[in-house]
Parts: sequence; C-alpha cells; structure tokens
Amino acid sequence: MSLEQLSGKTVLVTGAGGLIGSRITSQLRQLGARPISVCKLDAYPHEVYRERFGIDASDPDFIVGDIAEPDLMRKVISSCDYVIHAAALADVAACTRRPLDAIDTNITGTQRVLDSVAASDRVRRMVFVSSASVYGNGSPQFVENAAVQPMSVYGNSKAWGEYQTAAVLGCTGISYVVVRYFSVYGEPQVVKERSHSWVVAWFAMRAALGLPLHLNGGGHQIRDLVHVDDIATGTLRTLIASRAHNETINIGTGNGTSIRQVAELVRSHYPGAPLVDTPMPPGDPEGGYASVQRMEDLLGWRPSITMAEGVARYVAWLKATPAAIPDWMRQAEAA
Repeated sequence: MSLEQLSGKTVLVTGAGGLIGSRITSQLRQLGARPISVCKLDAYPHEVYRERFGIDASDPDFIVGDIAEPDLMRKVISSCDYVIHAAALADVAACTRRPLDAIDTNITGTQRVLDSVAASDRVRRMVFVSSASVYGNGSPQFVENAAVQPMSVYGNSKAWGEYQTAAVLGCTGISYVVVRYFSVYGEPQVVKERSHSWVVAWFAMRAALGLPLHLNGGGHQIRDLVHVDDIATGTLRTLIASRAHNETINIGTGNGTSIRQVAELVRSHYPGAPLVDTPMPPGDPEGGYASVQRMEDLLGWRPSITMAEGVARYVAWLKATPAAIPDWMRQAEAA
C-alpha cells in the first residue's frame, strides 16, 4: 500500500488550521494531492496560524468557515474524493467549561459533515477523527472492541461522533474509518491558557521560563504520546487501506508513559526544572496506552518517532523559536 495513490485526488480536511490538520494537508501536498481546508481559525491569534502552522488564509483552497454551515459543507464536499473530519473543540478543559460550544462544533458540525458526505456521489471514504478519551478509565491497554466509557464532555462528543458516523454512512455504501488518536504532541504545538492538554508543550515552555512543572494528581496518569508526523501519516494510510473499511482503529505507539516520566524527559533538556504536585483537574483520565495490533494488521504500519526523539525535537524547535511561548505564560513568570 503506497500513499502515492492519493496523487491527483482532492481531499477535504476539516479543522485544517490546527497542528494535526496542517500537518495532514502538508503531507497531502507532498504526495501530489489537492487538500481543501476548512477551519474557523478562532482557536489562536491569527499570527499563530500564519507563523507556526504555515496557514495562508488567502489560498483559494483554504476556506475560513464553520463546518456547521450546511450550504458550505455541501458545496465543498461535492468536489472531494475523500474527507478527513478533524474539526473539533478538542481541548478537554474548554469542553468542560463550555459544553454548548462543544455541542455546536463536535456534534452539530459533525452531523453537517455527515449529511453532506452521505449526499455525495463522489466521496470514496470519510475518516472521522476520534480520541482515546472515549475509553475513559479502564484497562491500561485500550483495545478497539472494548466498551467506551467517556468521562468528559469532549469524550462524550467523540463517542457520539463515532456512533453517528456508523449510523449515517453505514447504510449509504460510503466507506468510513474511525481513528482514535492517542496523545498528540510535536512542534510547533502551542499551549492554551487554562488547559491541561498537550503536556509536552506545557512542560517544555514552563521549563524554558524556569517555572515549575505541575504534576496533576502526582503525575501518575499514563499517556500514549504520538508525534504529530506519525499521526498525519497514519491518518492518510486509513484513507486508502482497503481492509480499514468501516473499521475503528487506534493510532498510538503501544507504549505507555507516565506524566511524571514526560516531565523527567523534559528536565533532561532543562536540568533543575522544579516539579510540583497539583490536584487532578475534572475530566482528566488516568489513561492508558493503545493496543496497536489492529493498526498494524490493517494499515501495515506503526509510528516510528520515539518519545525521546520527539521531546528533543520539540525542545530544539522551542529554543530556536522562543517567541512561541505565549505572553500570558511569560506574565506568570514575571509574577
């Protein structure tokens, strides 16, 4: 199976302004495909999109818009061979604070995309981007056929999206794949205020400023951290893998790393960065790691970037791009 099969194909990527979506569209261009991007560009200041993610909002194939607009989705999807639906309010803490916003994007928006895909006579396959958050707290190893037990607004919305994708597309003959991303990290990830996601970026930026690294609940939670380059490659492979038809697939490394271990990896680049135990925030699962057998069997692939390499890459990028550290975090240092 070669990704070169995507050359000449038109692929819609919703949420293409973010870390993952921008990396997917970049890989598509390298393969000779035509990515069409849709994103509201409302999660970061506009200079972040331009300078960090390379977004050119004047590109005719980049559409600044809302996936919840049915006319927009129908028009865009009618000309696409494939759809990768990655748009979401993806911050667990933000979904908890603003559940109605999560419903607008993660549920209403997903329904608009599904309705337009179902009405298409061109789309070959849709990939719905879900999350390991649907597993909640269960076995340390998460297997795709396990019962979902989400414990946050975000996890609930993703579980709904999985079931709804199967319900809407399962009776149309249009192929779909559900991918469950584990903990995505990598340059140029930029943290958001009042979030507890994106632990590598959080720790590296705080360590660079000499601030303590907060270990929520003591840092014993387990995460399967996957570099964004591997996430993008794995997602593209699900577009064309014939055996992935109507399947749910974990995209992870199969290795569990504790939050405390992540902190120690970051401290190897910033010796002396202090560690502080802090309370566990609501909706933050104990976590686990991916079973990758199905991914390997159906995609013939597994991620290749190790945690040590990925953290080193992020730190090197941050040292070369110190302006990426947001002003509100610098103000915390001054205080």
